[in-house]
Amino acid sequence: MLIKKPDDIKPSEITSESVYQERRRFLGMAAAGTALLASGGILLPQHGFSATPDLKSLGKLQKSPFSTGEELSTFEEITTYNNFYEFGIFKDDPVRKADLLKTDPWSVEIAGEAEVTGTFNLEDILKPHPLEERIYRLRCVEAWSMVVPWVGFPLGELIKRFKPTSKAKYVAFTTLYDPTQFPGQNYKTLKWPYVEGLRIDEAMHPLTILAVGLYGKEMPNQNGAPIRLVVPWKYGFKSIKSIVKITFSEQQPQTSWTISNASEYGFYSNVNPAVDHPRWSQKRERRIGEFLKRETLPFNGYADQVASLYSGMDLKKHY
Repeated sequence: MLIKKPDDIKPSEITSESVYQERRRFLGMAAAGTALLASGGILLPQHGFSATPDLKSLGKLQKSPFSTGEELSTFEEITTYNNFYEFGIFKDDPVRKADLLKTDPWSVEIAGEAEVTGTFNLEDILKPHPLEERIYRLRCVEAWSMVVPWVGFPLGELIKRFKPTSKAKYVAFTTLYDPTQFPGQNYKTLKWPYVEGLRIDEAMHPLTILAVGLYGKEMPNQNGAPIRLVVPWKYGFKSIKSIVKITFSEQQPQTSWTISNASEYGFYSNVNPAVDHPRWSQKRERRIGEFLKRETLPFNGYADQVASLYSGMDLKKHY
């Protein structure tokens, strides 16, 4: 069914430095009094609530040849330690406030340089696409990582359905803007709504998926329900959550963290141990649940599949 919806509400101003300071304050308090996850030094919420509500099973899933063979992070680790600033800046804000988000009904607007545009029910977006399980590494810019069994389908298959024109050089994404459901949007943490983008060849790459679940179940709200992007060779903030709009454009779209601080967060945001964040090194990472750090892999370990996308580019300049 085709539904029309009004234009997105314009976002507000940003203060990225305050985000950093609040994170540092939280980590300092946590070090003083919060229990650590196992022996891994990763903070988990200790408030007695469950991160595992009754989530619908997504049935029998096809296994993907793109999956890593690494040991999975646990469901609890994946669903209780999250960056989702729409809920708040602390890692346990998403799971504590996840029940505020209502994901049924849900629609996704398709706009821009494409032959087929409009706003479609989520069911119509998903219907033609068989779901598969893809076990991907997730690497966050703060130097921690997970291994997540996502459930989804290739973004490229969806893109083909909407027939982008020859002018479509980029694909932009927008998260839901609704401060009643996302209390973090009441603050000027970022310029809302959250926006992200990919070059169209990145979007069409078979590793790039739209995910609707994890661990064989529908997506928990705190992880980006009901539909989110997963781009495994990029830092986690590129994998935008709770998508309500996909736009094909000729010009490179703005992205939330680049708007916030372009000197620290570039458009490409490929995992690159040779390019440090101005405030910390990216050379090593800590897998959630582990104590010792490990070496960060170029493109998060997916270099064989994606390095050719950036042939001839200076990846220190185009970070």
